[in-house]
Amino acid sequence: MSAFDPSHRNESLPARVTIALYRISQAIHHIFREHGENLGLSPAQIQALLFLRYARPGVRTIGGLATRLGTSYATSSQVADALERKRLVLRQALPEDRRTVTLHLTQEGEQKAEALNHILQEIETAITSLPESDQQSLQRAAQAIVRRLQQRGYVQVYEMCWNCTFFRRNAHPEDPQRPHHCAFVDAPLPEAETRLECPDFVPTD
Repeated sequence: MSAFDPSHRNESLPARVTIALYRISQAIHHIFREHGENLGLSPAQIQALLFLRYARPGVRTIGGLATRLGTSYATSSQVADALERKRLVLRQALPEDRRTVTLHLTQEGEQKAEALNHILQEIETAITSLPESDQQSLQRAAQAIVRRLQQRGYVQVYEMCWNCTFFRRNAHPEDPQRPHHCAFVDAPLPEAETRLECPDFVPTD
């Protein structure tokens, strides 16, 4: 049976929850489209700007963008092309590997990304209106669903270092510029980079 079938939803709690999540996804798509129209950006371009603002430097590439958008390399390259034409993004090849193209926000790109900071405020406000116990239950349930979808390859989770199993806090006290350590890449980390999103994140629990 399908969650889209009202008679099935009437008999199935998982189907009712599924369709509720679907409606939330529709609302998010509408919010992205509405903000995009005001700023002259497509939903994919909005996601790209937010990715370049908050992802750790090592993944700000065409390939990293493709992973984040869930698209092909060619499609993510087209998104980068459009942002470059709008003077929001600059492409640079790595000196040590000219085949790898990194993406950087221009000053105008930073301003556009800043304007997008609160794009999900309506969703956050709706959640804030719930009792705290309901918010905590919703968080646990949503995280469990995301983990399941991640295992099936439907979603890529990006989070910052502090709750990651690979993060070693203050592993290098002798180096105030890079006091922490990432066991995944086996490299020291500056404080600022620990507060950016990383696709290699694995939760400590």
